[in-house]
Amino acid sequence: MKRSKRYQKRSALVEPEKSYSLSEAVKILKKVEPGKADETISLNFQLGIKAEAGDENVRGTVSLPHGSGRSVRVLCFTKGETIKDAEASGADIVGGDELVEKVKNGFLDFDVVVAHPDMMREVSKLGRVLGPKGLMPTPKTGTVTPQIGKAVKELKAGRIEFKSDKTAGLHAVCGKLSFSEEALLENARAVIKAVRDSKPPISKGEYLKSVTISATQGPGLKLNTGAL
Repeated sequence: MKRSKRYQKRSALVEPEKSYSLSEAVKILKKVEPGKADETISLNFQLGIKAEAGDENVRGTVSLPHGSGRSVRVLCFTKGETIKDAEASGADIVGGDELVEKVKNGFLDFDVVVAHPDMMREVSKLGRVLGPKGLMPTPKTGTVTPQIGKAVKELKAGRIEFKSDKTAGLHAVCGKLSFSEEALLENARAVIKAVRDSKPPISKGEYLKSVTISATQGPGLKLNTGAL
């Protein structure tokens, strides 16, 4: 597989066996000049959980102090007076039963879903459509709530969701390469704290087994988990 020049430049700066402090890693990411596309910076975790055990899954949300740098299209299932609240708060697509039907028929031009509890009887019918794409709203992440406007504002401002996968891995965005070092550090620290605080009570042993940080076009830099 041929790597981009940007990837190769970053690889030359990285010692594969070294564990970096978060600040060292961010400095290395910032050393390579950004290209035309503003690369996404992500944190990748390998967790010491039993992924096959449903009660050890890790899931939550975190509000990034400096936002995610991404434009997020929010779809909101609601009806009645809360429609105006959703629209005023910046929701891109708002509707009730007719919107449920539209999504059921294949409409998926959105990034995140918020639903009023009164709509969940109908929205639950979309499990087969939204579930596999990780878009199903849930009270656990605050995306099923009567406070529709508040949820929409937070998502637009940079609240992100994280969820462990079947391999006990977890991936979370923490900003863009154009962000300042300090902004990236504060965002990354917020994500790491949120993931650490989400450790299942029944999980035993080492929880943060490995953590790497990377840009879209670059290798992962292994972080010193003992210092996180």
